Amino acid sequence: MALNDVGDDRIEILSADELRKTLTRLASQVLESVTTVESLLLLGIPTRGVQLADVVACSLKEQSGLTISTGTLDPTFHRDDLGRLGVRMVQATDLPVSVEGRDVVLVDDVIFTGRTVRAALEAIQAWGRPRRVFLLVMVDRGHRELPIQPDFCGRVVPTRRSETVELRLLGLDGEEGVFLRRLDEKNTDR
Repeated sequence: MALNDVGDDRIEILSADELRKTLTRLASQVLESVTTVESLLLLGIPTRGVQLADVVACSLKEQSGLTISTGTLDPTFHRDDLGRLGVRMVQATDLPVSVEGRDVVLVDDVIFTGRTVRAALEAIQAWGRPRRVFLLVMVDRGHRELPIQPDFCGRVVPTRRSETVELRLLGLDGEEGVFLRRLDEKNTDR
């Protein structure tokens, strides 16, 4: 994997072209893993997972010809580490259809400790019982504190705790790609 220094204390992990290819691959893997496309429900985890779910849904539609149900699942109040992280503005959970009996794909930009995904799994139970739950992430940066692994992963990028990974999407950020950024050594809990 070649990393390109793009300045601004950022190193490019995936270029815009590589990001598009990775999204196409991930969508293809999702389609191969579900019984029927009609049973799919993508749930983005705020903040970047919501936008990523929309992009993945577009790729799924291009490949399958069908519109995929997409919503938002905010697991904030199910987290066990709020005191350490602080609270961000809660985003409303938005489920366009019931989760009952569906193949649900939780979508997040980066998996780190696994605590967000654990909270999302707990939150989804409040809404029903899916047939199966998958996890799709763009980047697995390691440092897991819980035994949670993605089913679909764009890239595995070993990081230091003093680094962070940023997914940038054209419609939201005016640029596309995945970048590694070094943080101040004082901010190592991100």
